[in-house]
Amino acid sequence: QVQLVESGGGLVQAGNSLRLSCAASGRTFSSYALAWFRQAPGKEREIVATISKSGVYTYYADFVKGRFTISRDNAKNTAFLHMDSLQPEDTAVYYCAASVTNVYGGVPRTGNFGFWGQGTQVTVSS
Repeated sequence: QVQLVESGGGLVQAGNSLRLSCAASGRTFSSYALAWFRQAPGKEREIVATISKSGVYTYYADFVKGRFTISRDNAKNTAFLHMDSLQPEDTAVYYCAASVTNVYGGVPRTGNFGFWGQGTQVTVSS
């Protein structure tokens, strides 16, 4: 199994940037496709972005396209979510998740992501 630990969250003003990290341990990192999800207070969890095992294929939810970038460094067992132009509506707990089933850039099957981190809070003030 893989263990995931997110970091990098915090309080930022609208328009600024943050980079979240997801450090993995356990089974070989490159064996997993990865995703970032988020959950805002009172709302359902939603997928933000995914990246394939090799890093070649990515998917972004419409609400983050052009602002967020997902990436991974398999040599360092770490994934990232770089977030630009943050808005108050981006306020949420952000979770890293892993799937043994690969992704290829299409709309992902979120149920495949069975391994989760504890989340990191991102708060964007106006």
